[in-house]
Amino acid sequence: MSEDGKRLLIAWHSRTGASRAMARAGAEGAGEAARLLRAGEVMPEDILAASAYLFVCPENLASMSGEMKEMFDRCYYPVLGRIEGRPYATLIAAGSDGEGAQRQIDRIATGWRLRRVADPVILCFDAQTPEAIMAEKTVSAERLSRCRELGAALAEGLALGVF
Repeated sequence: MSEDGKRLLIAWHSRTGASRAMARAGAEGAGEAARLLRAGEVMPEDILAASAYLFVCPENLASMSGEMKEMFDRCYYPVLGRIEGRPYATLIAAGSDGEGAQRQIDRIATGWRLRRVADPVILCFDAQTPEAIMAEKTVSAERLSRCRELGAALAEGLALGVF
């Protein structure tokens, strides 16, 4: 937890390693403010305890991954009406597009009345064959830097009271 008690929850899911690497880079950037949790482990109490959110997942079949969707399904109603106005951002790993997963997360965030505070970061890996789609991904240092910067910006915004 950061010195001011504000915490950035980084909820992530990954099938091929890209989203996991992106989430870890975001956590590195956020430093002590970050709490990194796999989506399958996130409970409503974790969402309530956070001051801001970074949602990180792959796009699968033009949707967010199933484990990420399950997290939102499990936590949506128990926190509804209790987290309005909190900031969020997203990191999406995509084969070619990423917009479908992004739209789904934004719709859920709208229902929770969260406030997007950074443009979406969608990293496309140009995976178009079954073999490429299912292969373990390596995220370049330049791309990980973008994820680190987003984590740092969210933590800094919390620390400064910007959001």
